Amino acid sequence: MIAAPIGSHLLIESRGDVLGIFSPQNGTGPYQGQLFTSLDYLQIDYTANSWLTIVAGKFLTPFGIYNERLTPIWIHNAPLILSIGTQTPGSSLGGMARGAFNVRDNFEINYVAYYSASDRTQYWAAGRTAGGRVGFFIPSRRLEAGFSYQRFLQDQRLNSYGAHFSWQPYSVPLDIKSEYAQSPSGKGYWAEAAYRLSRGRGPDSLVGRLQPVFRMQQFDRSKQIPGDSLPSENTRQADFGFDYFLPRSVRINANYSRQFSSQGNSNIWDIGITYRFMFPAWPGGSK
Repeated sequence: MIAAPIGSHLLIESRGDVLGIFSPQNGTGPYQGQLFTSLDYLQIDYTANSWLTIVAGKFLTPFGIYNERLTPIWIHNAPLILSIGTQTPGSSLGGMARGAFNVRDNFEINYVAYYSASDRTQYWAAGRTAGGRVGFFIPSRRLEAGFSYQRFLQDQRLNSYGAHFSWQPYSVPLDIKSEYAQSPSGKGYWAEAAYRLSRGRGPDSLVGRLQPVFRMQQFDRSKQIPGDSLPSENTRQADFGFDYFLPRSVRINANYSRQFSSQGNSNIWDIGITYRFMFPAWPGGSK
């Protein structure tokens, strides 16, 4: 991930992935592998004023909250409804206007409006869409809710709708998030709760570094639409896992999922380690 400010109004942002798959040749021979690269976003942001930022380039599609804010942090197994409104791989190519403003004390309105062109190349892949999101945030309650809409303008004309909710109460170390989405393919939801066990001996204690997480989700298929990246049948899934926060920004993620559908039930296991660090790309000056 790169964030490069240019003056006081411009910011260049980018994030990409490098994935390698290696295996022994013929099962016993020397290891051979292949690297796969992808570009999640590459955008330039212009901050016009306190309530308007204009974005151009490849950006994460702002439908709901998971695609922009949570992936790929937690849970690694993405929600069943992720591709509704995002057209996996979840990026748009074009322009976006976004911002937030206070309607009154302790009540904030946030908004996004965007247009994306169609591109089928490897790094700039995107569909031709238009849409937006509007929501409200109450800082004193750390509570947010909103509504998303997208019109798919390529090949077929499809409408997608979504709603999201997020709450992090001050009184307890609890994080609640949920989304609902609907499209011609079907409808579904996910809801999750994460609780940091930090109230007893503090967040830096052995137990206080642990954050159990539970997510429940489902998707109900209405119509088979080729290439929508959604489950082909009605599906239910329960996810159980934890985050463990180690010193120096190291985190262990692990989860187990049980999926139920008419095509058969299955188990999904996932574990990973993340290390977040930041360093300057070039020397900076001081005044």
